[in-house]
Amino acid sequence: MSSSLYFTLAFTAALCVGLAVKFWLASRQIRHVARHRGAVPAAFAATITLASHQKAADYTIAKARLGLLELTWAAVTLLGWTLLGGLDLLNRALLALLGSGMAQQLALLAAFALIGGLLALPFTLYQTFVLEERFGFNKMTWRLWLADGLKSMLVGIVVGLPIAALILWLMGAAGAFWWLWAWGAWMAFNLLLMVVYPTFIAPLFNKFKPLADEALKTRVTALMQRCGFAAKGLFVMDGSTRSAHANAYFTGFGPAKRVVFYDTLLRQLDAPEVEAVLAHELGHFRHRHIAKRLAAMFALSLAGFWLLGWLATRVWFYNGLGVQPNLAPGAPNDALALLLFMSALPVFGFFVAPLSALVSRRHEFEADAYAVAQTSGADLSRALLKLYQDNASTLTPDPVFVRFYYSHPPASERLARLAAA
Repeated sequence: MSSSLYFTLAFTAALCVGLAVKFWLASRQIRHVARHRGAVPAAFAATITLASHQKAADYTIAKARLGLLELTWAAVTLLGWTLLGGLDLLNRALLALLGSGMAQQLALLAAFALIGGLLALPFTLYQTFVLEERFGFNKMTWRLWLADGLKSMLVGIVVGLPIAALILWLMGAAGAFWWLWAWGAWMAFNLLLMVVYPTFIAPLFNKFKPLADEALKTRVTALMQRCGFAAKGLFVMDGSTRSAHANAYFTGFGPAKRVVFYDTLLRQLDAPEVEAVLAHELGHFRHRHIAKRLAAMFALSLAGFWLLGWLATRVWFYNGLGVQPNLAPGAPNDALALLLFMSALPVFGFFVAPLSALVSRRHEFEADAYAVAQTSGADLSRALLKLYQDNASTLTPDPVFVRFYYSHPPASERLARLAAA
């Protein structure tokens, strides 16, 4: 049996097993939430109404059912691109049109992204204008949605094409260790983006205004000084123009760090609760969670580029995924290698997802403990409960689904630990 056939079988098996596990987990989640829909858990009976609990259950079930359709369509699309020859057909068509060279390779990347976006478009539209609308979360208009889409495309062209061209050039010109140079370029690009994004890219999509509430600003500033954290500014984002969901986050890197509050968050929480939520976010910095995630990203991306460098020289890698590479001397297959690698990696990487989720949940507990030490556990508990309720997050997720997917602990575990603290 040839190496390409072995790889085809391994890819197909991983795809099928992964899809089966995802369906099993989603089905467990749907059944578990539906089974507990009729009554508010005892720990929340005094604070959460039955109507709110049932809304969260219905929202969770609706999202899970849509997710099952998306999973099926994504698997069919992936098979269409790979084993059924879609990517090979697109590559040959562009070779015939543009010839072999950088223009053809960039066109292949752009066409793949454009067609992939169009294939996923029905689910995106349904998620925004049907599902989110049904549960009262969508604030997006068609005009705003189209404007966001055009801006995203423009950012992709201005930001994405240059780094793609650089990576492709390095693949062809930097010799056997091109993957090391490409990794360095990719990391530098990501660090630069962390500085550039808050100042130049994010304002293309949302309006950011300095926090005007002087009392809250004084309180938040005192908290940050107490925690030894410096930020370039405190901003309020017009999240309500797109969604009723609430959030707060840190963005930027180094001197460009800034604190951003959704306007919806400031409407839902009082000042002590906002302070507690911010203290939780500061906990991530105090425990160096951001630095640890960056280090993990550096290490994993280095391993990924090394693996890509090895696979890109193996004919069985291309043939095993339904693509016939151009074997003529000097003919580049770099864009093909990139696309096949990005398509196949999630299929095999899915099985280590629970480890990442576990680490993330531990980080959330540590950040909660830091917030309790700096502010008030009662304020943080009230804030989290409001956010769970306002975002229609179910209070009764399936435990196995949680262990596999949840990056944040479920409400019952998180609030119980806060109450104990």
